Amino acid sequence: MPTYSYRCTECDNAFDIKQSFSDATLTECPVCGGVLRKVFSPVGVTFNGGGFYRTDSRPAPKSEGSSSAPAKSEPKKSEPAKKAESKPSGSKPAAS
Repeated sequence: MPTYSYRCTECDNAFDIKQSFSDATLTECPVCGGVLRKVFSPVGVTFNGGGFYRTDSRPAPKSEGSSSAPAKSEPKKSEPAKKAESKPSGSKPAAS
């Protein structure tokens, strides 16, 4: 059952009361008989699960001393050794 806060507009009497959603709003102060008003305040909300924490959607912090984005060291690709190609000549070698 939710708890509602009320404050009297005439005597400033303030109190909390548990009421069902279907209960009627209180309108008369129990102390002086004046008009009551509901007091609205921020509600504490807790979000659980992924996507709600500060570290879920932010990039990793940059380390101190680096002025730019960290450089990624890529592995060096070695090119295959070129094989010596023998080009056949159009003429046959001369016989001696």
